[in-house]
Amino acid sequence: MNTYQALTVDWKGEELKPEVRGYSLDDLPEGDVTIRVAYSGVNYKDGLASIPGGHIVNSYPHIPGIDLAGTVVASSDPAFCEGDEVLVTGYGLGVSHPGGFSQMTRVPAAWVVPLPPGMSAKAAMAVGTAGFTAALSIHRMEENGLATGQGPVLVTGATGGVGSWAVAMLARSGYDVTASSRKSAEADYLKKLGAAESISPQELELPEGRALQQERWAGAVDPVGGALLPHVLRSVRYGGSVAVSGFTGGMDFASSVLPFILRGVNLLGIDSVQCPMELRRKVWGRIAAEWLPEEDMLDSVVHEIALSDLPDALTQILQGRMRGRAIVNLT
Repeated sequence: MNTYQALTVDWKGEELKPEVRGYSLDDLPEGDVTIRVAYSGVNYKDGLASIPGGHIVNSYPHIPGIDLAGTVVASSDPAFCEGDEVLVTGYGLGVSHPGGFSQMTRVPAAWVVPLPPGMSAKAAMAVGTAGFTAALSIHRMEENGLATGQGPVLVTGATGGVGSWAVAMLARSGYDVTASSRKSAEADYLKKLGAAESISPQELELPEGRALQQERWAGAVDPVGGALLPHVLRSVRYGGSVAVSGFTGGMDFASSVLPFILRGVNLLGIDSVQCPMELRRKVWGRIAAEWLPEEDMLDSVVHEIALSDLPDALTQILQGRMRGRAIVNLT
């Protein structure tokens, strides 16, 4: 393959537009490992990279895509050889470095994770950054004492990428999962993922005037943040944890310190971008061994699109209209 195609976001007059462009191998970015990309995933951050004021990318033209899986075709680093199956998520991919919405790419070896045994490139990107973030959230919560049998675990934004995977992974591990979503029509979808109960965000909102409410949740995975987070914190059980990984509900929130000092609640910040490689490999190993669902469940969470479908998919994810996760077939 001497040429390849990639989804490129660039200015057209005063508008920022995504379009598929052709490139030659001479256009590949700097790095140690050249990868033929099989699949990438559509993430909220990719949507932000495609619009003015998204505060993700500093210069254009730019190739988004913050995750990818594929096959090594060349490597100057001895840790990787031609034919190795690998994945990349986080670091500068799709932000400061050309991303995964490309049939070919080149990245630093320090970003590359060997594909875990038993996991295909397609399954890896079905999980992708969203699933990795969900898994990292659960891993961190368990490190801080979460265990089955302690009570229900709440997942906010449950029909989104992180939320869908959190519901499925928690249920697969035997947790009693309550899924919160403003999409009431998706109750059957959430039940199929493993949720014991689905509720609206409004049902989480508690009367003002009390810094603490009745203890309800053993823990919570929260990719939403914003104004709902204080309500969740006030109703977490003693010693429970809330893993926060996103801000689709807003970046600011106001809360009392009482949940932390009277109930020992842990507020865990989940960063999938600069996550250390040792932890990154451990969590991907857990995903492959413990949390990867059966094919029919994967089909419930994931839908596959082509490179040419990406502009519409980026619009959908920004508007909150995407259920589960879309993956891009680049083969």
